[in-house]
Amino acid sequence: MTMDNLHSPEEYNYDPSDLERYYRASQVIEATSHHQQTVEEQMKALESRHAVEIFQKQLDLLKERLFNNPAMFRSIFIEEGIDAIAAEFKKEEMSSEFVHKFWTLLLQGDAMSIVLMRFVWDVPLKFKRRFITAIDKHLSDRYPMFQGLSQNWPSQNNIPPYIRPADERNKDFDLVNQGYLGYMGLGYSFREVELFVWLEVLRDKQCDDRPCEIGISCGKPEPKGGCPVKIHIPEMLHCLGEGRFEEAYAIIRDSNPLPNVTGRVCPQEHQCQGVCTLAERPMEIGQVEWYLPQSRKVQNPDALFQIASDYVSPWKEGKKPPIAVVGSGPAGMINAYLLLKEGFPVTVFEAFHELGGVLRYGIPEFRLPNELIDDVIKKIKQLGGEFVTNFLVGKTATLAQLKEAGFWKIFVGTGAGLPKFLNVPGEHLNGVMSANEFLTRVNLMQAHKEDYETPLPDIDGKKIIVIGGGNTAMDAVRTAKRLGGDVTIVYRRTREEMPVRVEELHHALEEGIALKVLRTPIEFRGDSHHFVKEAVLDVMTLGEPDASGRRSPVHTGHTETIQIDLAIMALGNTSNPIVKDAEPGLKTTKWGSIEVKPNSQETSIDNVFSGGDAARGGSTAIKAAGDGLSAAREINANLPEEPLAIRKMISKAIHYTRQGQAKAVIREKRLLADGIVEFVVESPLIARSARAGQFVRVLAWAKGELIPLTLADWDARRGTITLVVQGLGTSSMVINNMAEGEAFHGIAGPLGLPSHLQRYENGETVVFTAGGVGLPPVYPIMREHLQMGNHVTLISGFRSKGHIFWSKSDERVGRLQARYPNTLDVIYTTNDGSMGFKGFVTGPLLKLLEKERDGQGRKIGEVVTIGPPLMMRAVSDLTRPFGVRTIASLNSIMVDATGMCGACMVPVTVKGKMVRKHACIDGPELDAHIIDWEKFMPRFMQFRTKELKSMEKHGLKV
Repeated sequence: MTMDNLHSPEEYNYDPSDLERYYRASQVIEATSHHQQTVEEQMKALESRHAVEIFQKQLDLLKERLFNNPAMFRSIFIEEGIDAIAAEFKKEEMSSEFVHKFWTLLLQGDAMSIVLMRFVWDVPLKFKRRFITAIDKHLSDRYPMFQGLSQNWPSQNNIPPYIRPADERNKDFDLVNQGYLGYMGLGYSFREVELFVWLEVLRDKQCDDRPCEIGISCGKPEPKGGCPVKIHIPEMLHCLGEGRFEEAYAIIRDSNPLPNVTGRVCPQEHQCQGVCTLAERPMEIGQVEWYLPQSRKVQNPDALFQIASDYVSPWKEGKKPPIAVVGSGPAGMINAYLLLKEGFPVTVFEAFHELGGVLRYGIPEFRLPNELIDDVIKKIKQLGGEFVTNFLVGKTATLAQLKEAGFWKIFVGTGAGLPKFLNVPGEHLNGVMSANEFLTRVNLMQAHKEDYETPLPDIDGKKIIVIGGGNTAMDAVRTAKRLGGDVTIVYRRTREEMPVRVEELHHALEEGIALKVLRTPIEFRGDSHHFVKEAVLDVMTLGEPDASGRRSPVHTGHTETIQIDLAIMALGNTSNPIVKDAEPGLKTTKWGSIEVKPNSQETSIDNVFSGGDAARGGSTAIKAAGDGLSAAREINANLPEEPLAIRKMISKAIHYTRQGQAKAVIREKRLLADGIVEFVVESPLIARSARAGQFVRVLAWAKGELIPLTLADWDARRGTITLVVQGLGTSSMVINNMAEGEAFHGIAGPLGLPSHLQRYENGETVVFTAGGVGLPPVYPIMREHLQMGNHVTLISGFRSKGHIFWSKSDERVGRLQARYPNTLDVIYTTNDGSMGFKGFVTGPLLKLLEKERDGQGRKIGEVVTIGPPLMMRAVSDLTRPFGVRTIASLNSIMVDATGMCGACMVPVTVKGKMVRKHACIDGPELDAHIIDWEKFMPRFMQFRTKELKSMEKHGLKV
């Protein structure tokens, strides 16, 4: 025996039980081996059978699906769970344990929770009620908004959006109605807020006749209620009910690119919610509309701005002709967005320096945050949309000129226009203004902020009345309240007749604003400084209904006098005449709004469309958006088929667009006299359209104020305009400190009516009296008169010889003298007698008038006076007894300078009655003899105190 075969004694020690188990197992195998072999043979034989082949294929398919979609494992077990849940829903009362567990599953926001949401959405109403009763009973301690929810649910009760407390919100401009997302500020999670929205949607009846979307037929061209932009509301609510939030948002987005705007300001109680079958407590459709885009943005700040990576700007793609959209309000923006989506290159032209139209200048941020407007603008830019600001159709260019610039079709959405006034005594007083002006100063120009320059009347602690009962009145009154005013709404009917949105009036009254009904001002009285101090109110009662169906106010013969410091008129608007006056072929209604063809948005001018307030004369943002949508559909018809022609149009249009976007860069600067500076500024579109007598609206820097400056000259070939600025206040002094190469923040124009030039055939002279910087605006007008063959006499007055400019032979007036030696007489006056006549321009003018009266001098055709108001009044008073026609060019206080605000009011007397004229619309040249100078001149001093404070703040010499 070898060593390899030797083993230690331990190797032979073992457990006998192991041997026993082994033996038994071997016996089982031996006993079953025959049976196993038989089964294997049977299975092998069956595998070729047809039924087994089908089963095997289905099994393989199931394996593949489960591998690719593991969630299917869960769904296999969901049916059994749903059966259990259904059983719980069938009970008369759900247990606390079940409700808490069910709600926990809903909060997970996963596939299981979506299944549960769909389950609840699909169950009959009585089971929904049981669920609402259960969460009311068992979850109200965690969610106070559930307390009492089950009472009269769904018709009379719901979870409302979050409204900030009145005593908190009436001191700032933060959003008041914060919607369902506002609950996140109270500590609730995003998913909890989603469920609040879902609970609101559970109230929906899914009406077959879809009144919220298409309205109710009422025998009129437009149905009662419904959605002007045709959002598929039932489908949207259905998606939300099943937990498909993304799909719900897509439904809105495809119909309306402005949901986060229209959802905030649309009067839903008159549209979709106004015809909701849940009449006592309509569905919160507007809040849901606003929630969907904003909730996407909360989750992902860029969610609203995602487009396909291969998207090509229509300007580059070049397949469709370019479109001009005039106005960036709701009508213009939805029109531009939809046309861009259809592949049209679009340029939007806006009159202000900021985009958004009435959405920005008219609606306060506590109702519509500017962030939402900016989102829409960003969407349009992302699609290739171009914007040109400070552009006024009818002034900067006519519709015909836009077509010549390459634009195939034009959509005009310029808004309503001129504010209405009462035309009662004392309305000229300082402290009486339109709501348009007040809101523009605050919303657009940020006048209530310390670092902005636009002045605002004193409001903190002052007694303020707002006259009117519409949404604009509420915006004005609630803005004044936030600025510290003691504010009262004055309305000539009762509260029930007020056209304001119910929500806005309710919020205003909550915020501590008083309401004085059945009253209307019949007179304003002022103090010795020409500021309003009292309002005399006519006491009214209600008579028979008027044309609108509301009962008409009737005089009672009684009056009431109240103390006030500021009166704000919110009485609606009349149509601005700028567009129609520039377009003879454009038909307008008897109210001055643009007329459109039946069942169309096209105007009387081919390929020109209109909508919104420009065509309606005053309406709502959502109806304006609906018009923009309808016009986009019309524009998208009958496309030209010539690719070469389209490319040429695009080339011209983008060139014109770039000219409009050119910065107003200072190309030349020249000091004319102490505090007087001449600027040559790049502004190609204004230079192309400028005419003698017109002016521009200038914003020197982003936080500055809008000021009017008369055009002293222009050069269309160079694309420049000439401005002469005298440093008298903060804005003008800051401008005069600007250097060549710097740019103004914005220049708009040319504005106002050009001078009315008459050819005098009998040798009459046209006399110009120019005081100081009145010479620059005089210069282009007298040049026009000289070019048409008239004789001109210029009387140019300055403080002293050192302040005279443009008089040398190589300067403007000197060059005119050399060119027209026989038809231009120039007379200089100085206050100190250092050059020419000593004294004022009235001295030489009186001599001319007396010579003409005595038959010794040249006959005077007319007198044109431009300069300080005191000088213009003196000239007017001087010429009146002589019966000589006298024209005054008024550089009045202005804000927008397009007629929209009414700030540049000029009181004139016609047939013994005071009538309002507006320097920016009816002027700047007006008949000096009908101007009520006594009432007009104090208006120049209404913000003098604010101006002095501003100059002190900037360290400028007063």
